[in-house]
Amino acid sequence: MSSSRKSRIASSISNVMFTNAVYFPNYRIYQGDTPGMLNYSCINHVYYAYASVSADGGVFLSDEWADAGAPVDGVQGGLGSLMHLKQKHPHLRVVLSVGGGNSSEVFPLVASNTLLRDNFARSARGLVEASGLDGIDIAWEYPCDAQQGYDFLALLAAIRIHLPEEHYILTAALPANKAILQFLDLKLITEYLDFINLMAYDFFGSWTPKAGHHSQLYAMNKEETSGSAGVSYLMSKGFPPKKILLGIPTFGRSFLHCSGAGHKFKGVGGAEDGTFEYSQLPRKGCKEVVDKRHVAAQCVGADGGFVTYDNPDTVKIKAGFCKQKGLGGLFYWNGPADAKEKVEEPNCGWLPCFALFVRRGVLTSWRELSTS
Repeated sequence: MSSSRKSRIASSISNVMFTNAVYFPNYRIYQGDTPGMLNYSCINHVYYAYASVSADGGVFLSDEWADAGAPVDGVQGGLGSLMHLKQKHPHLRVVLSVGGGNSSEVFPLVASNTLLRDNFARSARGLVEASGLDGIDIAWEYPCDAQQGYDFLALLAAIRIHLPEEHYILTAALPANKAILQFLDLKLITEYLDFINLMAYDFFGSWTPKAGHHSQLYAMNKEETSGSAGVSYLMSKGFPPKKILLGIPTFGRSFLHCSGAGHKFKGVGGAEDGTFEYSQLPRKGCKEVVDKRHVAAQCVGADGGFVTYDNPDTVKIKAGFCKQKGLGGLFYWNGPADAKEKVEEPNCGWLPCFALFVRRGVLTSWRELSTS
């Protein structure tokens, strides 16, 4: 790796006060979304999701056609598009996210074995170098006991042998949930990670007995999980705030036959998993309301019932929270789900900016970090 690239990566991590990162899932290519549609005036990190892990520890592209073959933004594949965009936007860092929801069985197997950990690290480096990427993101969902927590740490250590911190970015996506975080030695983990992407959402859903604000910053009672509680737990265990990115969902969760948080519900609306993308919210004919106490947006009625989500108002509050706590910034799952409506303004980008779009998307609310 050239010394100039090394210095650019170091600057990206150490000298930029706030990070605004976005996940781009490769399946969005089939829905007509491309990396070139994102607005890089307000994004400095992209997590390209997901690469897969084999039982022998090998890391490989999960969809070679979408990742490297399909025509995307005039080049081949989503990764090809991002490499082209890196040339146009020198501040941009592109990180390969490995794992995801289908990795819960293979990660424990690989992380528990010295040889498999080494194979994982070597193959990850090979893929990163071949693709021109800046590093990897570990999306193990999730280490669920003390042994897996120990193995998670061992995996990070093995990765850093082959992807040293002076050359490469290493992050991990983890839930803002003490029930999972308690299994990790967070003080030691900080030695290996540039960021924890704290998934401060999915606190409520079809699996919970009652509805609730699924990405609330502050809990309604002591039994609930919240973004603030997740951040506080990390910091209490010695994890530095500057290495925490607070997660923002660009989707809402639906609860049918329900009027609000704390109430029982019957079924979910939207997609099969009970979600609506932010570009579909608020639902037609529904009034959007912001709960400033718990920091959550919602709408009630139509085909969604009670839908809880983030909007520009809540993201601005969360950005202020990040600034107050000294966090590294924000990340979003996922970029293409943000609002798309725009005014007739040529070449104004795709993600809605405050000044250019009639309807503001949530990603650009990050500007609050640098303007407040």
